Amino acid sequence: MAFEALSEKFSKIIKRIKGEHQLTESNMDSILKEIRMALLEADVNFKVVKEFIETIKNKCIGMDVYKELNPSEMVIKIVKEELTNLLGSGKSEITYNNNKVTTIMLVGLQGSGKTTTAAKLAYLMKNKLNKKVLLAACDTYRLAAIDQLKELANSINVDCFSLGTEVSPVEIAQKAYEEAKLGLYDCLIIDTAGRLSIDEELMDELNNINNSIPIDEKLIVVDALSGQEALNVTKSFNEKISLTGVIMSKLDSDSRGGAALSIASATGLGIKFSGVGEKIQDLDIFYPDRMASRILGMGDVLTFVEKVSSQIDEKEAEKSVKKMMSNDFTLLDMLDQMKQVQKLGSVQSLLKFIPGMPKITDEQEEKLNKEMKEFEVIINSMTPEERMNPAILKNSRKVRIAKGCGKTNADVNKVIKKYEQMKEMMKKMKGRNGKFPPMGGGFNNMFK
Repeated sequence: MAFEALSEKFSKIIKRIKGEHQLTESNMDSILKEIRMALLEADVNFKVVKEFIETIKNKCIGMDVYKELNPSEMVIKIVKEELTNLLGSGKSEITYNNNKVTTIMLVGLQGSGKTTTAAKLAYLMKNKLNKKVLLAACDTYRLAAIDQLKELANSINVDCFSLGTEVSPVEIAQKAYEEAKLGLYDCLIIDTAGRLSIDEELMDELNNINNSIPIDEKLIVVDALSGQEALNVTKSFNEKISLTGVIMSKLDSDSRGGAALSIASATGLGIKFSGVGEKIQDLDIFYPDRMASRILGMGDVLTFVEKVSSQIDEKEAEKSVKKMMSNDFTLLDMLDQMKQVQKLGSVQSLLKFIPGMPKITDEQEEKLNKEMKEFEVIINSMTPEERMNPAILKNSRKVRIAKGCGKTNADVNKVIKKYEQMKEMMKKMKGRNGKFPPMGGGFNNMFK
């Protein structure tokens, strides 16, 4: 997970800050030393770390936090603000043109994932931002790059403009732009060629495209796993073609996150989007303030709500809630709820969005996934009447169900117990005027 190692260290540092009865220059120096080490171990650029620590120290002295009634809260506030700035506060938004095509050119080295990212970006703009998008295949060098983009575009029902490999990338970009204007598209995303290393031929081609049509955003796609090399590549491209932002691919695979924390400060460029998985929908708008909260262990409820809204059918969710609140909650409803949760991704990743939630291990995650599959097998072995009314499940019925799906009576009892727990939680919700009870205990019960 992105920033996992750094988040663990920062959570301990925050806990220590809160545990100090009084903050002095002496213990503050010790805390800053811990923050410095955490950032360096996360592969953050040395100069960036040095400036970050000096800024926090100067702000603490300038605000006289040691004299505050609650100095620890002030220090945490300063650290969060500076971490947000480090990630590129105010630089992550794309400004879209009104009544005119917004043109985005993706650049980067070969293997950085430009073509896949172009399709992911098109999917995000179409489905989350309601934009009409046209993809342009301007990588005429890499074998099958055009076919790959066409195939990806087709899978997400987005149009793709191409003229084959015999036409120059500049001409393709020009004609794609004309097509975007005539077709009243909101956005044109241009997939360009990459190289194994930066060379003049590549930069000349990108500059020629840039000079031939209006380009609103020049975004470099960099691999988070490349660490500090991502920073060096971004600097080189920025010097040659004046970038406007960064798309960080494979951010979910980099537990340290040093590249993301270095780029904005070292180049002045903000991260606009982040790749958080291999699926076409796994590209997120990058919000520095939300990411800073997650790194500090404060959760990210806004992103969690957006994630739920995009994956869960609103009408089905409303129907489920009404059933729960009316005590008409069946085993099939419980199974449906579990499947809805699975749509959102791993429980491990979901808990990181919610402040105060317990951390679970890979073993617990595996156990939970196995349990959900077993529950489905057991519930499918029941008769329609048994699923609708679990109260009739006496021992003879349990024996039949267990034999029918190759499980034991204890496994069947486990399903019923989980069902009763969820039903009890529904009663508590009703007793609180429909408000959810504290979630911590509920999550803990999932792993018993």
